[in-house]
Amino acid sequence: MSLAIIILWYAGAVWLNSPQAAEALTRAGADWGTGDLIRQTFAMKRPILPTPDQVAVDLFQSLTGTPVTHIRNLLYHTGVTAGSALTGFALGVLLGVGLAVGIVQVRTLEASLLPWVIASQTIPILAIAPMIVVILGNLGFTGLLPKAIISMYLCFFPITIGMVKGLRSADPLTLDLMRTYSAGSAQTFRLLRLPASLPFLFTSLKVAVAASVVGAIVGELPTGGQAGLGARLLSGSYYGQTVQIWSALVMASLLGVTLVAVVGLAERALVRSGPGGGR
Repeated sequence: MSLAIIILWYAGAVWLNSPQAAEALTRAGADWGTGDLIRQTFAMKRPILPTPDQVAVDLFQSLTGTPVTHIRNLLYHTGVTAGSALTGFALGVLLGVGLAVGIVQVRTLEASLLPWVIASQTIPILAIAPMIVVILGNLGFTGLLPKAIISMYLCFFPITIGMVKGLRSADPLTLDLMRTYSAGSAQTFRLLRLPASLPFLFTSLKVAVAASVVGAIVGELPTGGQAGLGARLLSGSYYGQTVQIWSALVMASLLGVTLVAVVGLAERALVRSGPGGGR
């Protein structure tokens, strides 16, 4: 599968870059054929679609050519984005779990609050991100917080919905048994509802942590900052550095995959190793 993707990637690079490559060869005044055209499409400094080896070389040079703390190093930008994403993710977990507990424990909140939670996701993040940056900037909050709030906005929704479903997934017969033993609402929540919700919660967390990376990158675009993968994408688009753009996209993908894997490890430790986890 990976080999097929790489082959298609190279074919796409030839297709998209060939007009510019043909124009460059024609301006050079030399006779050229198909082989020359293909080689030229793979060697362009500012291609429409860079080849995998161009992206790999740019990544290697960026990661090894300067110290990690240098602004030219992609790991530095990845760390900035990861900080915003993880802060927003933590805020999203607190908000999402809090809303879910309220909706499940207080029946009136389901009718009054849940529709607003759902409606909040109909607003495009690209429209609301500049507003959040401007409002918080006028209040004196700049830097990490606006990006974290945008990230939180994207990731709290799947956590809320997943947690609500998880808290309501407890076996009805077991709930009746808890009532028979005169267990209070807090005891039922701690001993039954919360353990039953963990598989649903971690599934939602995997979606949310990936969304938090997207939110952090989107939040970096309107801030005009000099650091972060979003700022790297923006500067690459300004100066037509498509290889730089693709390198930043690859790092963003790797960051998202890494964070999802970390959540998966936490799930394995807390859920699958718990009672009944091996079944």
